[in-house]
Amino acid sequence: MHDLQCESLVKRFGAYTAVNSVSFNVPRGSFFSILGPSGCGKTTLMRMIAGFEAPSSGDIRIKGKSVLSTPPNKRPVKMVFQHLALFPMMNVGENIAYGLRCRGENKADIGGKVARVLDRVGLPGTEHKQVSQLSGGQKQRIAIARCMVLEPDVLLLDEPLGALDLKLRERMKIELKQLQHQFETTFLYITHDQSEALLMSDNVAVMNAGQFEQIGSPQELYNNPKTGFVAGFVGDSNRWSGRVVSLSEGKVRVAIDGGGEVTALAGDNRIAAGGSVEVFVRPEAISIGGGRDEVLGGTVESLLFNGASSRILVRMDNGHLVEVGQAVMDGSVTVSPGEKVQICWSQLHGRAFTTAR
Repeated sequence: MHDLQCESLVKRFGAYTAVNSVSFNVPRGSFFSILGPSGCGKTTLMRMIAGFEAPSSGDIRIKGKSVLSTPPNKRPVKMVFQHLALFPMMNVGENIAYGLRCRGENKADIGGKVARVLDRVGLPGTEHKQVSQLSGGQKQRIAIARCMVLEPDVLLLDEPLGALDLKLRERMKIELKQLQHQFETTFLYITHDQSEALLMSDNVAVMNAGQFEQIGSPQELYNNPKTGFVAGFVGDSNRWSGRVVSLSEGKVRVAIDGGGEVTALAGDNRIAAGGSVEVFVRPEAISIGGGRDEVLGGTVESLLFNGASSRILVRMDNGHLVEVGQAVMDGSVTVSPGEKVQICWSQLHGRAFTTAR
């Protein structure tokens, strides 16, 4: 039931290892994203799947069959690039029909297939439009239609929203997810933008320095990160360094650098008394006032209004700057810069991880 299986993939460029023993399965008909910072190896990984790079070792299977010896143009995958690569000298219909013509299909069948795929991407009757007449979002859909008309088993998308303005990018996230459901095709999507991965994906692999840190649903990655890298990269978090004072029943008492102590859930099994750790608490878990497990004092430094993502910045007495989200979102607390406050949160909302290797 997997359209794509990658097993122990390694890619070396001389002494540099870009992808280091990566294994994962992509279930049939799912939206799977690879999320990571620039230079982590995600594009190299996708290029190996597409056939543009040969792995140093490992295997790639599509619907159970190894494709290592299959050239790129014969693999049952198609790729949408960041800059789309539409042919400017061809109209919309000619762009979509290009792959069909290269495959030797007859003219009558090509016309029907082009019309049907345009209807499915919501652009019926645009066959004769020039590419220059299309909006950014329309070009995105034409690039996808050009691939989907060839009925690939897997569609690879290499940061396809990166060149769009913010408003269009937000709209295209929803449209891409809807198109994936409509075509019922497996999408493999790579991005450095966590909001894209979380919003669209059934499962996400977080990649760092050539390896996968964690694979899971967006909810799992956000609520139960398994490493400090995932906790810091997926979503916004307040982060404090410190040393372990005590460890008991899965909870860690940490002396924060600069002063103060907090308790958090142990995020990994390498934590030991006296060891260095980082504590992560999300802004929306912190509120103004007392009455919860963890309480620290500070002074309101500024208010940052951004709708549902608004924040209160509090300078803690130990000098750390903390983003507070809960009080802003529910409107229950009104504060002013310079005001002395207490910030609080539940121990269940803190995670402590051994300092990153």
